[in-house]
Amino acid sequence: MARKETVRNAEELVERIMKGNDASHDAAHVWRVRDLALTLAREEGLFSSESMEIIELAALLHDIGDYKYLRDPSEERIVENFLEQECIEEHKKIKILCIIKQMGFKDELAGLVNLELFPEFEIVQDADRLDAIGAVGIARCFTFGGSRSRVLHDPAIQPRSDLCKEQYMKKDEQTTLNHFHEKLLKLKDLMKTKAGQKRAERRHKFMEEFLNEFYEEWDGRA
Repeated sequence: MARKETVRNAEELVERIMKGNDASHDAAHVWRVRDLALTLAREEGLFSSESMEIIELAALLHDIGDYKYLRDPSEERIVENFLEQECIEEHKKIKILCIIKQMGFKDELAGLVNLELFPEFEIVQDADRLDAIGAVGIARCFTFGGSRSRVLHDPAIQPRSDLCKEQYMKKDEQTTLNHFHEKLLKLKDLMKTKAGQKRAERRHKFMEEFLNEFYEEWDGRA
């Protein structure tokens, strides 16, 4: 794992920077992603101290500078500045920044994740995506939608198909329920690791069952 002092400093940075975020993207989300990423790494056979350091720091720092919460353009350099201040070796810093900058769903839509993926990238991305699905994912989805005053569900607004990056990032014509169809239900098939795929199957099934029940109740059939 990463050096204890660096981890503590990263945790303090997360708590400070993400303090004003809603509960869908708060420090608790980061702790879950970090813990799950380390678990996936062990299940995937990544036991080297270097890999675990890269995974832990990338997981801890992955949501700092997220475009959805960006208050100032200078925040985009917070992670890079932090890694430099902590004297993280250059080859590790490059991997950590690569993970953070290219792990997002919007980048996969844009075809930007076409590099030869390395194991640490796959593990952190899978851990983050696992936290977006299942019971916790459902709770986070509604929390985020509520924080942006989105319509809960409108049968007249159909989910957008064949989304591009620009459409995905646009805030208009989105409902909370459509986010399941536009992103969350697609994540199971985008898992990169076997350990991630196994967990995604269960979480995906839970979301499908929830949505079936939701639509029946919405239509007065249940």
